[in-house]
Amino acid sequence: MGSMSIWHWLIVLVVVMLVFGTKKLGNIGSDLGKAVKGFKDGVKGSEEEEKAAQPAPPAAQVTDKGTIEVDAKEKTKQ
Repeated sequence: MGSMSIWHWLIVLVVVMLVFGTKKLGNIGSDLGKAVKGFKDGVKGSEEEEKAAQPAPPAAQVTDKGTIEVDAKEKTKQ
């Protein structure tokens, strides 16, 4: 009795469909989908803004296929 079986969930689903109707449930589902998509786009947009704000590392220069030239920085102890 503590857990809900599949039959309990089916009865709950039928009652919800009778109360709200299938059209309203479809509208709720599409609104929820749009909200999730908007949230994902907002998160993606903020990540892109953070990446754009950070300066790009200096590009390595390739002189030939086996050699890569880069600027080396000395490590100092403080």
